Amino acid sequence: MGAVDLLEAVVGGLLLFVVPGLALARGLFPEWRFRGPDGPRRALETATLALVLSVALTVLVGSALLGLAPGGFAAAWGDPVLEAALAAIALVAFVAGVVRGAYSKVPPRAPAGAEEPGGEGAFALTRELDRLHREDRALARRLRAARDDGPEASEIDRARTEVAQRIDGLERGREEEYAR
Repeated sequence: MGAVDLLEAVVGGLLLFVVPGLALARGLFPEWRFRGPDGPRRALETATLALVLSVALTVLVGSALLGLAPGGFAAAWGDPVLEAALAAIALVAFVAGVVRGAYSKVPPRAPAGAEEPGGEGAFALTRELDRLHREDRALARRLRAARDDGPEASEIDRARTEVAQRIDGLERGREEEYAR
């Protein structure tokens, strides 16, 4: 196998299994970024989506070419109709991604309604509620250890009331978000 054959195999594999799907995934979801806390998950989602979309596009375009061409077609570099069609789809999807801001430094805003109630913000809410409940338990232990009539006990009671109000506010806010 010569160097040219290897290059053809690599370029063909990328064109069949990666490039059209990746360009389409970036065009469809321009707000997805690969940095930050969600970066690894978004990269995995994009890679998976790129593979699936590329294979689906290859099958759809290949089926269309078989149906349209009277004698069929040969998926070879000697007659690169399939490869040209996939490259054209990838180019159109890339341009759409550029127009939608997929490759800009600042990500575009997510579409309206993309964040569902209880979506990714639910993890931050759960962590904050857990932290507040731990703080309340620690204050309750301090209250038991303090003298009941001392100034420290009234200060701890006031702090527990504030924590309870913050917990109640967070829970009400989430319930209102779900009710919308």
